[in-house]
Amino acid sequence: MLDPTIELSRLDPAPAVPFRASSNHLHHTWAKTFYSRPELYIRPQSIAEIQKLVTLARRCRRRLVTVGSGHSPSDLTCTSSWLINLDDFNRVLHIDRETHVVTVEAGIRLRDLGCRLEEHGLTLSNLGSIDSQSIAGAIATGTHGSSLRHGLLSECVISLTLMLSNGQLVRCSATSNPDLFRAALISLGALGIVVEVTLQAEPTFKVAWRQMRRPLSSVLAEWSSGLWTSHEFVRVWWMPYEKSAIVWHADKTNLPLRKPPKTFYGERIGYHIYHNLLALSNYFPRILPWVEWFVFGLQYGFKAEKTVTEAVEPAREGLLMNCLYSQFVNEWALPLAKGPEAITRLSAWLHGDMETARIPFSVDGLWVHCPVEVRVADSTYEGKPRPFLDPTYRDGPTLYLNATLYRPYHRDPPCKDRYYEAFEWLMRDMGAKPHWAKNFKTERRELHELYGKDMDEWLRVRKEVDPDGMFLGEWHHRHLPLTGDEEDTASTGSTLFPLSERERLRRRVDIRGAGDGLEWIGDKRWQATSGRPAAASSSLEEKNLDNGSGSSPPMTATSEESFDLLAAGEASIVLPSDHS
Repeated sequence: MLDPTIELSRLDPAPAVPFRASSNHLHHTWAKTFYSRPELYIRPQSIAEIQKLVTLARRCRRRLVTVGSGHSPSDLTCTSSWLINLDDFNRVLHIDRETHVVTVEAGIRLRDLGCRLEEHGLTLSNLGSIDSQSIAGAIATGTHGSSLRHGLLSECVISLTLMLSNGQLVRCSATSNPDLFRAALISLGALGIVVEVTLQAEPTFKVAWRQMRRPLSSVLAEWSSGLWTSHEFVRVWWMPYEKSAIVWHADKTNLPLRKPPKTFYGERIGYHIYHNLLALSNYFPRILPWVEWFVFGLQYGFKAEKTVTEAVEPAREGLLMNCLYSQFVNEWALPLAKGPEAITRLSAWLHGDMETARIPFSVDGLWVHCPVEVRVADSTYEGKPRPFLDPTYRDGPTLYLNATLYRPYHRDPPCKDRYYEAFEWLMRDMGAKPHWAKNFKTERRELHELYGKDMDEWLRVRKEVDPDGMFLGEWHHRHLPLTGDEEDTASTGSTLFPLSERERLRRRVDIRGAGDGLEWIGDKRWQATSGRPAAASSSLEEKNLDNGSGSSPPMTATSEESFDLLAAGEASIVLPSDHS
């Protein structure tokens, strides 16, 4: 077994570059759906520190996982190896006041970026539902907002700088390393560590938003005649048992700021009433239609088109929404034109109309949470590089349908498995693609069919920049065809990707307040090895590793060359396939 302490002393006998690591960290997702205990939890503050930890991980045969807010409720960020958090690597490096081009360190959270941009009269053009994500995390999983005038958040990205598994820094853009750029725009954390992001901002703006409850029938009737196009930002929350929806829309404005009115579950009493009603429904699911009527009636009015809520807010606040409680989210992208059929069939199934639904699963005794979130994007990308793994549609606007299930007090709702099985069946039947960051079960072969050559290109780039699988985990093996036509067993995956990490087991976590959260435990294959890997050669960056300072330069000097041979910077040892 390679001891990181010994390797660290060999790598840096007179430490000039800090290695900020702890060994007692408990990681969990934002929703506390998954927990894991990494061997080391590392919080670097500079390029030199990131380069040092990558070099050390390679020598010690460890997998690396980078995490921000952990907002994805899946096991994507779980590891028993080394977990890197870039919260302390979060500076704004450069702002061009004329072009509004901004370069930031990749760990900066969207909310902090918004505040810093506002100081310079700038803002992002589009946001998702939350701003607690890091900029790198939001890009890596295909975060989107809800507007037919915008696509993914990554459409504002001009260039990215990555640290590869051999310690090499590479900058990529539409004109430099374009294939790497298209792969990194949705990287799933599997290419390397994104360290810098250069993006296009715009002058700050306010949004005037308005929301109102409407009958579902009127929403579907207006679907193709202005519902999504009459305003710049539009989103819908569908209440399936009430057969109604909350329609929210917003536009840029010069009106004076006006705070939104207080809401039922936005206040402390309402928040806890709703939370406890959801908790009660875990034992008595039949009350959920009544909970929907009661809570959303108090929030939005009991009758359609009677209560209107309005406000004027800065865009960085007005485009967000309150996610309330821990939750599972299962979101899929399908052509916007298929929306009425998808909603009609799912609604029919929930109401027991099996003939209209054409979903081959029983709904007897099943009661679900609301709302179902309905959002849109248009990623036709005129003149812009399209991410290889972009789930949106090339030829027209995309609908995102999100079946949310709350986890009151971190307890899983009893409807989860059957509801999501039926929902995913419907989505696959309609040719939809899952959002990469959500709780989907669709596996590698079907996803390969959905993405075809784009998936093949992404896999080619991924293998070139990380041939040993330093950034691969069980989630990647489960959902991506990493081993080609071979069965992706622990044995084949370990042979082809000796640094990748496989799941050994998952179990209920034994922590007070964790509810039904699961502890994810990796295979720790490095424990089955001894001795040091032979270094055939060292990259220029590795030779100069200890000459760096404790902070990053204003802009990072990177290679503009082709990246296809960069991973040969240090020889690899193929580990035995058996592991403890």
